[in-house]
Amino acid sequence: MEIAGYIASVFIGISLGLIGSGGSILTVPVLVYLFRIDAVLATAYSLLIVGVSSLIGSLSYFTKGLVNIKTAIVFGIPSIIAVFATRAYLIPAIPSELFSIGSLVVTKSVFLMLLFAILMILASYRMIKKPKLTTEAENDVEQKFNYPLILIEGIVVGVLTGLVGAGGGFLIIPALVLLSKLPMKEAVGTSLAIIAAKSLIGFLGEADVTSFEWILILKVTGFAVIGIFIGAALSKRIDGKKLKPAFGWFVLVMGVYILLKESLLS
Repeated sequence: MEIAGYIASVFIGISLGLIGSGGSILTVPVLVYLFRIDAVLATAYSLLIVGVSSLIGSLSYFTKGLVNIKTAIVFGIPSIIAVFATRAYLIPAIPSELFSIGSLVVTKSVFLMLLFAILMILASYRMIKKPKLTTEAENDVEQKFNYPLILIEGIVVGVLTGLVGAGGGFLIIPALVLLSKLPMKEAVGTSLAIIAAKSLIGFLGEADVTSFEWILILKVTGFAVIGIFIGAALSKRIDGKKLKPAFGWFVLVMGVYILLKESLLS
């Protein structure tokens, strides 16, 4: 199972490098089901793994001028504050057992995995759905910030990231395109920069990191980074947009599996 986990870690990076998103949604399931890490700890590990991977993935976009710094700051600040507060205060405040339905006892770990499964299903819909075609004229529209909606979106994404440890690129990219009027490629690069910042700063909200399995975290991060370079190389030969729906169906199946496993089959 450990070898399968490291192989899966490479695919996390390949997804980020090839289609610019989606890889982080696999990190927690890989940690929980292949490395047997507790779900609460896995969400913390995921923040660091996703943060480092997204940071490296954003560098190529930055060198090409495809990271909008102003947008990253406007969207990132409320998101960063929300994810830090979630990890520092909200997660510790959740009781170990929330409630029970018949024989099913919904513990803190089960709750987080159920929430994660729902997030995966929502993410898969975004990946499978065909994007609307945009013209060059639409991409040249003057950038305008819808500050109230950006603030709300940033807080929502930050809280979700803090709870489940996923980057939330499937929420950030549409928000940047619709609310900040960014072209798609610039939205992807900016999204990776935002995910890197909020994930890494959110990780600083962890109360006790002395018990973390740092060797495992470093190994998974290393394999994910290798995957990013592989994905970046493949992106020159393979159209990531064509692979995105197929990856979306895979994420959907995984989300449904987790939902069933943590509820009906547990």
